[in-house]
Amino acid sequence: MQIEIRGLEKLSFRERQVVALKETGVSSETIAKRLGLSPATVATLYNRAKTKGYQVVLVISGDPLGVMAAEDEDEEEI
Repeated sequence: MQIEIRGLEKLSFRERQVVALKETGVSSETIAKRLGLSPATVATLYNRAKTKGYQVVLVISGDPLGVMAAEDEDEEEI
């Protein structure tokens, strides 16, 4: 599975760092430690980035969730 963040060009370098980590499940506290920021600054950067309208797209290869086989079976019944 890959993550693609669209609209990164609208964000500052710091906002990109925070968004990339946050959208991959890293906690605000861990991001703050890793980037040498306060948790409040991480929250500010993340909230500011959200107002700029980026989008997160998950690119999933194969069927790791096991949901595509049922769709194939439905199509065969038609």
